[in-house]
Amino acid sequence: MKRVSGEHSPDFFMIEHVPVLLDEVIEYLNLKENKVIVDCTIGEGGHAEKILGNLGPSGILLGIDQDQDALVAAERRLAPFGKRVDLIWGNFTNLAKILREEGIGKVDGILFDLGVSSLQLSRRERGFSFLKEGPLDMRMDKTLRLKASDLINHLSYEELQNMISKLGEERWAKRIARAIAREREKTPVTTTAQLARIVERAIPHWGRIPRYRKQALVRGRHPATRTFLALRIKVNRELENLKEVLPQAVNSLKKGGRICIISYHSLEDRIVKNSFQEFARQGRLKILTKKPVTPTIEEIKVNPRSRSAKLRVGERI
Repeated sequence: MKRVSGEHSPDFFMIEHVPVLLDEVIEYLNLKENKVIVDCTIGEGGHAEKILGNLGPSGILLGIDQDQDALVAAERRLAPFGKRVDLIWGNFTNLAKILREEGIGKVDGILFDLGVSSLQLSRRERGFSFLKEGPLDMRMDKTLRLKASDLINHLSYEELQNMISKLGEERWAKRIARAIAREREKTPVTTTAQLARIVERAIPHWGRIPRYRKQALVRGRHPATRTFLALRIKVNRELENLKEVLPQAVNSLKKGGRICIISYHSLEDRIVKNSFQEFARQGRLKILTKKPVTPTIEEIKVNPRSRSAKLRVGERI
């Protein structure tokens, strides 16, 4: 696995990163001195920093991320912990292999904070946000070949509709797919702003009103939210990767070790819920959260991006 490398300007490190459900994660990981914890989606290191602060002088954290930019930010943030931090550039689907190569046996805790990071959303050149003009990219790992623009411009109308409907759970998928197909006949759709305008025009105004109280506390969801979500999931194979890593993660835990997973949409949460239930039936995992833990109203006000987060926790038997 490749290590962190690269140089970045000082403003690269000025992105505000607020870890979601931080206190709840720390509590459920049951942190004690000298434990070994794996953060499979270390991002900018917000959760990792707090975890390391609760592991005593000899506790170790292994951080994995497929986004090298995020790892550079995490390396800077976690520098005070020195050799107690080991950062690896790689996909968490290689978790078992990474642990073997690092000489690590069973671990005491594993964290997954799924979804897109603040750093990815904030940098227009990454193409994750409809609020910033940029190329339609959306690759978490910039070495991947497939970009969001490839899907938008080359999938058939039926494939677009199916992707937006199933992965984005978008009720207006037909209208959006039809609008995209119509617009790309005139000119290729290559930027986030282009796509956001197409989607916004395709959805009727009355269909954009927030339905739930927690959503209403912050501004209503942008009409393009679900379409962008579907593209990101498809480009990065997020659901397939999650299904692949969960058995590895449970197998990597010591008896009594805990796994914490924060998801941000129902497709991810359903995979985690069903997998945990299957592991429990097999006698491998005790489910500690009968219902997912969600952010408080106060946290959502401070960090609106946390509004859809759900935390599920299991303990190795």
